[in-house]
Amino acid sequence: MTDVTILLHDFFVIGLMSYYITTTIQGDFNQVIERVTEELKKEGFGVLTTIDMKATLKKKLDVDFHNYQILGACNPPNAYKALQAEDKIGLMLPCNVIVQEKQAGQIEVSAVDPVVSMMGVKNDGLEPVAIEVRDSLRKVIAALS
Repeated sequence: MTDVTILLHDFFVIGLMSYYITTTIQGDFNQVIERVTEELKKEGFGVLTTIDMKATLKKKLDVDFHNYQILGACNPPNAYKALQAEDKIGLMLPCNVIVQEKQAGQIEVSAVDPVVSMMGVKNDGLEPVAIEVRDSLRKVIAALS
């Protein structure tokens, strides 16, 4: 059995897999975003986009929401490998990392699990890239803890 077959079995049959990697830390929201960005950089990622959901929801819907930012993180060498294997994979890029303030000073940082994201794509060439990216994102999340 391949790693993907095992992962699919675990995900759909046993329900063991989550679509994200997460940690909760104490700190100032903006300082945590800076730390996340620094840790991503150490693993070869750049933040291409930042979406401030609190500001967007206030502006568009006039509703109050907690501090919540979506960082679009890209590791160019791995993005290139993925694009070579599957030209439509850009629909799944960049890797999203969210930073949200659950309570005052309690910040949750979560990253998408690219292995789970790629399960719907029928291309075995993506498996090694997804595993490599997941390992890097796990290091980022672990470094924050």
